Amino acid sequence: MEVPLNPIGREEIHRLESILLFATLFRPEVIELIKDPAERLTWVDSLAVAAGALAREKAGMTVREIAEELGRTEQTIRKHLKGETKAGQLVRETYELIKQGKLDELVRNVEVLAKGGQLVAMEEYEKLKKEKEELENKVRELEERIKALEEENHQLKAKLENIRKALDDALERIKEVEKLL
Repeated sequence: MEVPLNPIGREEIHRLESILLFATLFRPEVIELIKDPAERLTWVDSLAVAAGALAREKAGMTVREIAEELGRTEQTIRKHLKGETKAGQLVRETYELIKQGKLDELVRNVEVLAKGGQLVAMEEYEKLKKEKEELENKVRELEERIKALEEENHQLKAKLENIRKALDDALERIKEVEKLL
């Protein structure tokens, strides 16, 4: 799934907003900042507003429209967008990292979570991927073997039919010889 860096429409705005929020939250320096339970709620709220503001700005909305939609003052929105707040700075940095492709794995993880999936560690993913490839190869081998056995079965049926004909001919000759005797 592509990250809509310049979203068009509500769905893309919300997707960019979610990716910005989660990708920022999972940055190591932010995890350190939100370890303090007293600060966590404030940080998460500020990051959510900053992510929402930046996503909407990238969609071409005005500061007034963003402020109305997010239920914040225009001054708050401006501060986040200009990077005058720590949350605004972090979200903008995250946007730039995503733009440069430096957070691709994190973005994929966020997308998996957004779709209701569970994250799998890269080692586990690679192991499962290899196992899947091995199973697919086994399936192909078995399909080829089935095809070969079906061909062999067809040939054996043809031989059996020839033997039946030969036996029928032999029985017919035996009956003719018996009549003659």
